[in-house]
Amino acid sequence: MQFLVQKILQTGAIKILNSLGIIDYISFGSELGEIAPLNEIASILYKEPKEFSALINQELKSGNSYPKAREVAFNKFLGNSKYSEILNNPNNILGIEYLKSLKKHKSKIKPLTIKRNYSDYNSKLVKKGIASATAIRTMIQNNKNVHYVVPLETYELLDDCIKNNKIIPDLSVFEKEIIYTLRKMSLLEIANLPDVSEGLENKIKTAANKCNTLNELIANIKSKRYTQSRIQRILLYALLNISEKDINSSKRITPYIRVLGFNKNGKRLISEIASKNPKISIIVSVNKFVKNSNSISLKNMLSKDIFATNVYTLGYKNNSIANLDYTHKIIEIEQ
Repeated sequence: MQFLVQKILQTGAIKILNSLGIIDYISFGSELGEIAPLNEIASILYKEPKEFSALINQELKSGNSYPKAREVAFNKFLGNSKYSEILNNPNNILGIEYLKSLKKHKSKIKPLTIKRNYSDYNSKLVKKGIASATAIRTMIQNNKNVHYVVPLETYELLDDCIKNNKIIPDLSVFEKEIIYTLRKMSLLEIANLPDVSEGLENKIKTAANKCNTLNELIANIKSKRYTQSRIQRILLYALLNISEKDINSSKRITPYIRVLGFNKNGKRLISEIASKNPKISIIVSVNKFVKNSNSISLKNMLSKDIFATNVYTLGYKNNSIANLDYTHKIIEIEQ
């Protein structure tokens, strides 16, 4: 059987896909549209020769952020700058992470890449009816109709969410919750968040104690070494109570499969996966899983998912109901 997985939300999912034994190909978008250069970069990052590691550490010590340190290290390690443009693009970097994960798990899954056209990552321009996620969010914030830049089914869902005030345009919706959380946390608790190192907890705490908005908070924390993307991740870790210990625990286990919906073929596939892979947890009912599972690690991971949903609904202007993971039914599509 051959299945083309259009998008994998996290590189940890490669572990699950590889263990299923039914996935032959995965595809991902990139600005390049070529697999060979991405694969070459992934090979170096996966093997990480001592000389290359030393170059990265040298650049980090000079004050560069990790992405910049990695870029400079590549240029020095290979003796040219041909990969600089590739490493400056988030879509390419995501593809490289998928390739690294495939190598790590010695997977037989073959990667394919699809070139991203017209709209660059984070671009706010709409070209030929194609828009980035950033552009779509900006249009929604500005009350502009997005019907011509998304599929009809997506538009209908978005339109329903907008009409019912169940739309989260950006992270600033939770700025008070984030600042409150950071003010409540101790320095040690902040230090134990993923991506926090080298005393960054002091800077975060100081900023949280004097800032009133998310933009102000990020501006007071970020630096040449700590990018805005990294700071935003840390703020989300704090808001969702995800520690470095949680991250490490999730890496040691095979994650569960959370089923949100299916059609007739999908239902058949789920049954086939379950019969061939009895050790993989497939969650169709959250309530049943919580009651019947003996895995403390998986239950802890699921509790983070449930809490994230509960926090997310706080951003709704009305009907902010908790525990939707327990009450929302699986979506069944008749096809």
